[in-house]
Amino acid sequence: MSALGRVLAALLLALLVAGAADARAWSWLGVRIRDLSEQEMDELASRHGIIEGFGVVIVEVIEDTPAARAGMRAGDIVVAFEGRPVTETRLLQRLIAQAPVDRDIRLTVLRTAGRKALPVRLVNMPRRMVGEQIAAAFGFVLRETETVSERPSASAPTVTFVVRGTAAERAGLEVGDVILQVNDLAVLTRDAAREALSEVPTDRPLHLTVRRDDRHVALTLAAPDNPPKP
Repeated sequence: MSALGRVLAALLLALLVAGAADARAWSWLGVRIRDLSEQEMDELASRHGIIEGFGVVIVEVIEDTPAARAGMRAGDIVVAFEGRPVTETRLLQRLIAQAPVDRDIRLTVLRTAGRKALPVRLVNMPRRMVGEQIAAAFGFVLRETETVSERPSASAPTVTFVVRGTAAERAGLEVGDVILQVNDLAVLTRDAAREALSEVPTDRPLHLTVRRDDRHVALTLAAPDNPPKP
């Protein structure tokens, strides 16, 4: 798998954990994260003590989000959530998604200078993120292509990754497909597609119409075998 494929697969994993079926009311921090490598774990254990040989790396802090307002930085290593050890991305995703939005929660991060406790007030997950999670639950990622030559519409949403063994792959969805309809609702942009996907339940089939080369193809994606849950 290419480096891009690995990144997208990791993103899908993170999205799947958050519970797409119930994500409409879930909390959101506003970061991209990854697990520590074994080498990083060893370095942390050596530098901070064996108990610190775990955590989740903040890869990116999205602007104007709870994480940004709390002063979180790319490179921070989250080691605790409200005092509970954070050992992997799945756990942090789950804890954040289930946390209340009406009070501060405490995240403990490791930096070069040592541990730092950051109070963070979460917000409800934006609808665009909900749509991305629904897509992830079915096994695909969307993007807007960059050039008019790539697609018939200058802003049409395009499938950029399909996860093996998912409903999307089994239905025949392919990288490069341009999504035209979501459950019979026409979509012209990625944002429109994400908005439509945000209303899709993951316990029912998803019907897509896509443009592939010069053809229109109708696809039915079965409800995910294991829809994400809290």
